Amino acid sequence: MINCYVKKGNKLTIVEGIEFLDTNEDKNSVIWIDMLLPTIDEIKAVEHMFDMKFPTKQESEEIELSSRYWEENNRIEINSYFLVNENNQASNETVSFILQGTLLISVRYKKLQSFDTFTKKLLISPREFRTGYSIFCQIIDIRIDADADTIENLSKEITKIRKHVFTDYSNDDEEILEKISTFEDLNMKIRENLTDKQRILNSLLKSQKFVDDKQELPIMLKDIKSLIEHTNFNFERLDYLQNIFIGVLSIEQNKVIKIFTIVNVIFLPPTLIASMYGMNFDFMPELHWEYGYLFSIIFMILASVTPLLIFKKKGWI
Repeated sequence: MINCYVKKGNKLTIVEGIEFLDTNEDKNSVIWIDMLLPTIDEIKAVEHMFDMKFPTKQESEEIELSSRYWEENNRIEINSYFLVNENNQASNETVSFILQGTLLISVRYKKLQSFDTFTKKLLISPREFRTGYSIFCQIIDIRIDADADTIENLSKEITKIRKHVFTDYSNDDEEILEKISTFEDLNMKIRENLTDKQRILNSLLKSQKFVDDKQELPIMLKDIKSLIEHTNFNFERLDYLQNIFIGVLSIEQNKVIKIFTIVNVIFLPPTLIASMYGMNFDFMPELHWEYGYLFSIIFMILASVTPLLIFKKKGWI
């Protein structure tokens, strides 16, 4: 699907497809072409019309970090990560951007909230966005704000699990370790996402293109730097929390081992004495009792099952 954002004066029109771009005047009026899940024919049509080459989805994902920003003649090619967090599974989706003159072309293979948010903002105040460059900067800025919200929510979740470990520990150690691992993975993806944007914005800041319109870049870089520091802090918190949890788990295990040791010590002497004498005395009331054998079997079962039930209720097994 291709959406063309056509601006004439202060009016903005959204046109689906590129069939209307017959003349150079039509092309110059387009400030943004957003390609969502484009077909091969759609990609070839845009490439032919604007004399450029787009990377495939596989190529954009395999591009080395050092090559995610590329400047050539009259255009800039950018491949940037956008964080996607679905069903507690975080991943970085690559979006390709091409800046050529006043035109921005974006190629993406997944619906992203940042684009939907920006589109609403663009429709409300189209006069704020004169070129594709200003659109690109605003999309990245919205993504940075979203990353900040994700980091804040992650910090709250880390605080919750920390309180749970210290004040309401129960026998759900596997669940806690799984949560810590999930949080570490999400934090790592956020940091990778932010580092990628930091590298791209630094390259854009050094570029000789768009010289008169770079006041937003230092602000965004400053925000990214503070967010990266926050992710580092979250790594330290998660590492500390994992060490504390393992310590608490070891203490609980030591308590259980201690109880089993005490039980063994208590019952070992009577067991030793019973083994020595065999309990074969003439004056044992149960020996000549009709139900003595049944009684002993039931008593042995109870003696085996009762400790298991107690230990299970305590959460030791």
